[in-house]
Amino acid sequence: MALDGCGLLCKYTLLIFNLIFAVVGFAFLGLGLWLRFSDNTRGIFEIDALNSTAFVTGVTVLIAMGAVMLIVVAFGDYGACNEKRCSLQVFAVLLAILAVAEVAIGVLAYSRSDEVGQQITEFYSSLYALYSASGDPALGITLTFIHKMLHCCGVTGVPIIELAKNTCPKPDGIFEHLVMPNCPGIILDVFNSKAPLVMGIFIGTGALLIIALVCSSILLQKLKRSQEEITAYYDKVY
Repeated sequence: MALDGCGLLCKYTLLIFNLIFAVVGFAFLGLGLWLRFSDNTRGIFEIDALNSTAFVTGVTVLIAMGAVMLIVVAFGDYGACNEKRCSLQVFAVLLAILAVAEVAIGVLAYSRSDEVGQQITEFYSSLYALYSASGDPALGITLTFIHKMLHCCGVTGVPIIELAKNTCPKPDGIFEHLVMPNCPGIILDVFNSKAPLVMGIFIGTGALLIIALVCSSILLQKLKRSQEEITAYYDKVY
C-alpha cells in the first residue's frame, strides 16, 4: 500500500524503536536467564536459608520483561514491515499495557524505596552469614561481585575483623585499610538516594512507549485510509 510522508516517517520510526526495544529485550532476558541458571547464582534459588525473595522476584521480572518485549517487537516489526493492520493493532494494545505498567512500577519503586532497600539488605545479610558459615565458593563469588560493585566490605566495614574479608575490594586509600563502608548501609543509601532516578527512568521509558504508540496509531490510520482509497478506485474502475 502507498503511504504518504507522515505514514512512512511513522513506519521507519517504529522500525528503529523496535530495533532498540529488541536489543533491550534480549539484554533483559539474557541477564535474567544467566542469573537464574548460572553456577554462581543458581544456589540462591535452592537454599531456603537465604531470604532471597527480592532477588528471585527481580530475576523473574527480568525474564518476564525480556520475553514480553521480544513478543511486542515481533508484532511491531511484522506489522510495520508488511503493513499488516491486525499485527499493528495487537502491537498498539501491548504497548499501551507496557506504558501503563512502566509508569506504575516507577511510582511504586519510588514510594516503596525504603522497603525494597530493606529487603535487599536482609538478603545480603543472609548471604553473608551463609557464606561465613559454609565458605561456599559460589556464594563467595556473589559477595565479591556485590562488594566490588558497591565498594563496601561486609556488615561491619572493618576488614581486620570481617569473616569474609577475602571478598572485599581493594582499599582506595590508607584510611580504608582500617575502615571501609559497610554494605548494609551502602545498600540503603543507594536505594534512598537513587529512588527519584529509578522513577525517572521508568517514567521516561513509559513516555517513549507512548510515542511509539502514537506512531503506530497514525500508521494504522494511514493504512486504513490507503486501503479505502484502493477499494474506492477498484470500485470506480470495475
